[in-house]
Amino acid sequence: MNTPLPPDEFSPAVLEQLRRLQQKYAADGQDLAGYLEGLYYADYVNYWDYIELDTLLSLQRPLTKIPDERIFIIYHQITELYFKLCLCEYEQIGDLKEPTLQELVLRTGRINRYFENLINSFEVMVDGMEKAQFLKFRMSLMPASGFQSAQYRMIELASTSLYNLADKEKRRLLGEAAAHDDLMGCIYWKAGATIEETGAKALTLLQFEEKYTDTLHEHARRFQNRNLWSVVQRLPEEDQQHPRLLRQLRQLDVNVNVNWPLMHFKSAVRYLERDPTALAATGGTNWKKYLPPKFQKRIFYPQVWTEQELEDWGKAWVESVMGEG
Repeated sequence: MNTPLPPDEFSPAVLEQLRRLQQKYAADGQDLAGYLEGLYYADYVNYWDYIELDTLLSLQRPLTKIPDERIFIIYHQITELYFKLCLCEYEQIGDLKEPTLQELVLRTGRINRYFENLINSFEVMVDGMEKAQFLKFRMSLMPASGFQSAQYRMIELASTSLYNLADKEKRRLLGEAAAHDDLMGCIYWKAGATIEETGAKALTLLQFEEKYTDTLHEHARRFQNRNLWSVVQRLPEEDQQHPRLLRQLRQLDVNVNVNWPLMHFKSAVRYLERDPTALAATGGTNWKKYLPPKFQKRIFYPQVWTEQELEDWGKAWVESVMGEG
């Protein structure tokens, strides 16, 4: 039976923690006693303050009184939080000094799970909104568009060489030795928000570039030699070809460049398709040409696919949704 300590005595475990704290604060020239006094007056941590719950739940500010607009806002906020989780993994991948097969499989697998959660939950939003309500409140959102998600662009830039993100025709003309700024100048999304009739930049794109151009250029430079593919190439040759790693890279390519945009495509088909013509997206773009992967052919890791797989990129999925031949 343990004998209780007098109230003014510390247990060995507490004394050991105090010694460790003393070493930690002394190393920075700090006085432990002052920090302990501050701890005495501090409140206990609670769940709602720690995750800023009240703030989080106050961030939905619909522009209309149409009830389902709130669902639309919440789902897109959830999406951005998942994107932030992905970027946390990309940062840690980029920081690896001596990458290992195990760690790259682990972290790429985490990113895949985040995207799979998003992909599998997209129906929550699609089935959670009445089409009639969506077609009303969407007009209040112009020219805002999911196209303007900077975090999604950051994920792309952290995934692969900038060369693989350039417009496919311009990429062919520039060649793999193209300068960084040249590749950023013809990155694929610059052609994604243009007015179909004139080719001019849509306001959606103009606003996006005004806010994020400098940020994205800096992000691209930071990940020029820290992107996932660059880190993979630092592995021993046999690890680069390991089936577990190749499986995760292929899945990431499909999740980001096929399944995720095509969930948006499927949603657009449901909400915007009308016979004999289709409604325009809120950004004024032609979503039928921008979203399908078989037109864009965005592929992070062409080296892990066969020529036939590259040729058929995204084709089967689109045909199943649109019934196209």
